[in-house]
Amino acid sequence: MVSKTIYLTASLLAILSVIAIGASTDNSVFAQGDKVQASIVPGATTLTDTAVDPNPIQVKVGQTVVWTNDDSAFHTVTSGKIGAADAGQLFDSGLAGPTALTSKGKTFEHTFDTAGEIDYHCTLHPAMTGKIIVT
Repeated sequence: MVSKTIYLTASLLAILSVIAIGASTDNSVFAQGDKVQASIVPGATTLTDTAVDPNPIQVKVGQTVVWTNDDSAFHTVTSGKIGAADAGQLFDSGLAGPTALTSKGKTFEHTFDTAGEIDYHCTLHPAMTGKIIVT
């Protein structure tokens, strides 16, 4: 009888542990850590809101998004909507210099210090659009 009680107690504790671990795990698309990875996917020049994975990018205040150009074409990561007066004011990887996403493997990063929703686009391929949700 004692061994059955111990077995049942151990089984119950194991089940509760699994439930507790599952409940405490953040299964959202929020990144854990300071940097969130985003990929400009192969073939992005012909895509729209699927040109960057993930989209939308969800981060917490203080986190940094690192965009990696996994495409063979040149791209930009530019805040705002195409043609808007404030386009590029928050961040812009640019068309030249060390932050330009001129080739496959190049990266650009920006840290988000304020909560909100930010649209962004590729200046060279205006159909490529994305959104960052900062909480």
